[in-house]
Amino acid sequence: MVGLVVTVAIVVAAIVVPPLFDWQVWPRVHLDDGTFAPLHGYPQVKVGIGTLPAVALALASLRWADPLARRLPWRRLLLVAYVAGLVWLLALALVDGPGGISRVLGNPTEYLETARAVDDVPGLLREYVSRIPYDAPEGNWPVHIAGHPPGMVLVFVLLVKVGLGGDLAAGLVVTVIAATLPLAVMTTVRVLGDEKAARAAAPYLVLSPSAVFLAVSADAVMAVAVAWGMCCLALACRAGARRGWPWAVLAGLVLGYVVMMSYGLPLTGVLALAVLLLGRGWWVLPVAVASALAVVLVFAAGGFAWWDAYPVLVERYWDGIAHKRPGAYWTWGNLGALAISAGPLVGAGLGATWAARRNLADRVVVVLVAAAVLMVALADASQMSRSEVERIWLPFMPWLILGCALLPERWRRPGLALQLLTALLVQHLLYTSW
Repeated sequence: MVGLVVTVAIVVAAIVVPPLFDWQVWPRVHLDDGTFAPLHGYPQVKVGIGTLPAVALALASLRWADPLARRLPWRRLLLVAYVAGLVWLLALALVDGPGGISRVLGNPTEYLETARAVDDVPGLLREYVSRIPYDAPEGNWPVHIAGHPPGMVLVFVLLVKVGLGGDLAAGLVVTVIAATLPLAVMTTVRVLGDEKAARAAAPYLVLSPSAVFLAVSADAVMAVAVAWGMCCLALACRAGARRGWPWAVLAGLVLGYVVMMSYGLPLTGVLALAVLLLGRGWWVLPVAVASALAVVLVFAAGGFAWWDAYPVLVERYWDGIAHKRPGAYWTWGNLGALAISAGPLVGAGLGATWAARRNLADRVVVVLVAAAVLMVALADASQMSRSEVERIWLPFMPWLILGCALLPERWRRPGLALQLLTALLVQHLLYTSW
C-alpha cells in the first residue's frame, strides 16, 4: 500500500506542481496552453474505433486473465498472451483511428522519413557523426536520428527495402513486434526457474498502460530487442557451456545491436549481469561480450564509432531544448511519467518486492526488479533523459512491472483494474506525442 500511495503522490505532484507554481518545465505546462507535463502531450478527450474493443478486452481480462495465466499450458499461455497483447496495443492505438498507428512514425523528426532517403548504407555510417551537431555543414539529422546511433534507422531502412516503408505498414510492424515483449520477459523468468512468477506477472505485462506508447514508438523495438537478448542469456545459462554457447553468441549479437540503437541502453548491462547471476552462468559473459563487441566494431569499421559519436550527441543535447527542461523538476517528474506509462501499480509491486527481498523463493523477481530500479536510477541521474521517458524508458518498464507478480492475492484483480483504467484514461483523455 505504501508503494502505491507514494507512486500516486509522485504522479499527482508531477502534474499539479508546475502549473500551481508557474514552473516552465518545457513543454509549457499551463493547461490553458494545451500542454500536460510530465507527459509529452496535451489534454484531448476522444473516442474512436478502438474504444469499444479496448473496453471489452479490459472487462474480459478482469474476469479471465488471471485464471488463464495460472491454468493454461505454457505454450498456449504464450499464444494467448501474444494475441491479447496485440489486440490491446491495436485497440488503444485505434482510439485515434488509423493515424494512431501511422502518425508517429510518419513524423519528419522520426526515423522513417530519413530511412526512405537512404540508398547508400556505408555512406550513411560514414557521415553519421558529422551530421549530429546543429551546425553540421552538410545539414544536421532530425531529432531522433541525431539522438540515437544508426542501429534503429537501419531497421527502418530494411523495412523500406522490403516494401514495408509506408507510415501505416511500418507502424503495424512495430506493433506486431511490440506484442512479443511480454513473452520474452515471461520466458526469461521461467527459464531462470520461476514459472509461477512468470504466470503471475503475465496479466500485468500484457495489459500494461505502456501499451499506449509501445504501439507507436520505435523504442518498443528497442525494448523487445533487450528482452529477447536477456532471454537468450538465460537460455545459455540453462543449457550449460557445452550446449549453450550458440545462445550466448546470439545474446551478445542482439545486445550488441541494442547498443547501436540507443546511447542509453548500455545500462541494460546491469540487467544482463542480474540474469547471469540468477542463471549461475558466468561462463556466458566473455562469450556474449565478445560477440557484442564484434557488432560494435563492425559499425566502427563501417564509419560509425560509438565512442566518437556519444560526446557529439551530448553537446547537441545540451545545445537543444534539454537546457530548457529544468533538472529540479525532471529528476523526479520523470518518475511521474514512468509511473503513468508503466502504471501506478508498479509502485505497489516495488513495495512487494522489497518485502520479499529475503525470501529465496522470490529471488528471481527480486533480483530482476532490483536491476530495473538501478537502471532507472542511473538513467535519471545522467540527466540525459529530461522528459519523454514514457517512451525512452520502455526497455526498463517490463522488468519493473515484474514486481506485481509478488502482490498479495487480494490485490490482483483490483490492481489489474487500476492498470487497465490508467491505460484507458491516458489514451482517451490525452493526445500523446508518441
